[in-house]
Amino acid sequence: MTETDTDGAAAGKGYGATLWVPDAQTVRNARISHYLGWLAQRGAGLDTAWSADADPMDPEHAPAAYRRLWQWSVDNPGEFWTSIWDYFEVLGDRPQAGPALTGTTMPDVHWFPGATLNYARNALRTAASNPDQAAIIYSSERGRDGSLSYRELADEVGRVAAGLRGLGVGKGDRVVALLPNIPEAVIGLLAAASIGAIWSSCSPDFGIRSVVDRWSQIEPAVLIAVDGYAYNGKQYPRSDVVADIAAQLPSLRAVVMVGLLGPAAENPAAENPAEASPPALPRGVALVDWRGFGEAAEPEFAELPFEHPLWVVYSSGTTGLPKPIVHGQGGIVLEHLKSLAFHLNLGPGDRFSWYTTTGWMMWNFQVGGLLAGTTIVLYDGAAAYPAADRLWRLAADTGLSYLGVGAPYLMAGLKAGLVPREDCDLTSLRGIGSTGSPLPPEGFDWVYRQVKPDVQLGSLSGGTDVCTGFVGHAPLLPIRTGIISGPALGAKVEAFDDHGKPVIGEVGELVITEPMPSMPVFFWNDPDGTRYRESYFADYPGVWRHGDWIEMRADGSCVIYGRSDATLNRGGVRMGTSEFYRVVEAFPEVADSLVVDTGRLGADGRLILFVQLAQGQELTDELAGRIKSALRQQLSPRHVPDELHVVPGVPRTLSGKKLEVPVRKILLGTPVERAADPSALANPDVLASYIPGPRL
Repeated sequence: MTETDTDGAAAGKGYGATLWVPDAQTVRNARISHYLGWLAQRGAGLDTAWSADADPMDPEHAPAAYRRLWQWSVDNPGEFWTSIWDYFEVLGDRPQAGPALTGTTMPDVHWFPGATLNYARNALRTAASNPDQAAIIYSSERGRDGSLSYRELADEVGRVAAGLRGLGVGKGDRVVALLPNIPEAVIGLLAAASIGAIWSSCSPDFGIRSVVDRWSQIEPAVLIAVDGYAYNGKQYPRSDVVADIAAQLPSLRAVVMVGLLGPAAENPAAENPAEASPPALPRGVALVDWRGFGEAAEPEFAELPFEHPLWVVYSSGTTGLPKPIVHGQGGIVLEHLKSLAFHLNLGPGDRFSWYTTTGWMMWNFQVGGLLAGTTIVLYDGAAAYPAADRLWRLAADTGLSYLGVGAPYLMAGLKAGLVPREDCDLTSLRGIGSTGSPLPPEGFDWVYRQVKPDVQLGSLSGGTDVCTGFVGHAPLLPIRTGIISGPALGAKVEAFDDHGKPVIGEVGELVITEPMPSMPVFFWNDPDGTRYRESYFADYPGVWRHGDWIEMRADGSCVIYGRSDATLNRGGVRMGTSEFYRVVEAFPEVADSLVVDTGRLGADGRLILFVQLAQGQELTDELAGRIKSALRQQLSPRHVPDELHVVPGVPRTLSGKKLEVPVRKILLGTPVERAADPSALANPDVLASYIPGPRL
């Protein structure tokens, strides 16, 4: 079945064809359907009396039921989030009297005053009910594969927590980790959380300055680090990097080393097999081996206030010091339970993976799978090594229920001509998540043609700032090409026009007009909240401005058009960069692209397109003409670039986002070293190719 919507800015651009609709069995078995029945029995006052045991449930009514549930969740945030606590039987204590939240205007809102709980206790609760269920399955390109049951995971958490306490770590102390996506990172997070310490992690491929810029702000007591890592068939010793970082963190008491490059773990397929030597640490900093760290102990869980800090995550930090964003234990427990169970439809027995590093908030989200009783599948290595279908083979080998990736991975599969449905057994795969950047309609089409025709493909958009998605999918909603199914429960997402008024069917600023419990409890070293307020509430007091362009559609679905601070405003026609990239990167000769409008307030600028060509390709006059013609026809004559240049690469943050704004600054005269922090970039060397002057 297909249909094409005609309303809104996305009309006529390949958006809106229906690719997937839930059948009666999907609706009946969805966890959100059970929740709706539970709410009806509870007498929540919802305008839907949907019983979980109705047989059959009519899938045609499912979208309307979801919309009513969403409306109730944002109109009654206190009642909604209390119901999440009760429905999932969150382990903790909550006063039965008193409000779920205090304060009326963001950000001066506080959740569940007087309540206590512990993130790690809730993440490990399956160890009591089903101790032999796999908690973690792990795999890597180095061949380090295995699994941990919930009981084994709890034992490891107890051991490491005892080791941390032995080093004097207690409530409020910071524990940081320079680790890849391996079990030791999950164990470290849960051990720190169990005693009320505060976690923060970076991927071991981060530059020294990038790591120090983050951790020097929070003054950690203990660093858990790896001696090296493998990526794309090569090994990278990290002991010297660990030593340099430790020397710049005077608050450190100890470094706990995880050995991945030792002889026993050596990867014979690596191009440069190596064994790392121990780091030379500053005097007074103890060096501890992970294998001997702590003694066997049952995990103990400190009962902590709802807003007690759980971890510190960071903005991309392309200029200035990264923002140290602090999330509370309780807010993350509730948000991740809601997202994983009701939107991703995951629960006990499911296997869940998101391709990520420990430096991206999707790693924290992935660990949240433990809260829902799933088995989380960790992969350490390059997504396209030894072949471009590596993650699809991971899904087949581990029987994944849900695989999350960045949108560029799906588009790379399309360009590479992959056909995973023929090469991999994806029988168990029910859901695929895409985030990091907008997924164009062609990506949707490829998944349903070449990956799995009955999978639910969810495009999500949110941010590190809330460690979740604002908009995404749910098993009651259809999937359409290029369209995000709708706002997440509890997230009052709106599009504001230039006058701060909500609009439908037009592109506007993505704003959140009601509080969510996973919003930051504060920024570190921001005692009066000034930096926090300036980051989100400066434009619309009391309203969270996220910095994305969004079109809210009449049926509740939406389209994300990219960052609003990178908008293309040509002759009064405003457009997000994602539409531009969709046209340009459809050309097989183009591997990647970046577009910048140099216009300023009151003055027109030039529209400059940079392309990274596919291997062996050249930018001929004929190719340039075809690109410009496609932009003229598919966007508008105003969006034909004034200049087109070849570059060796497109600058991206460590989490994969394109850097239009720093490039724009460079084009307008800002020195490269001031336009962006190179240690915060995945490929800082390419920035120099954007300096104005003679080009290829």
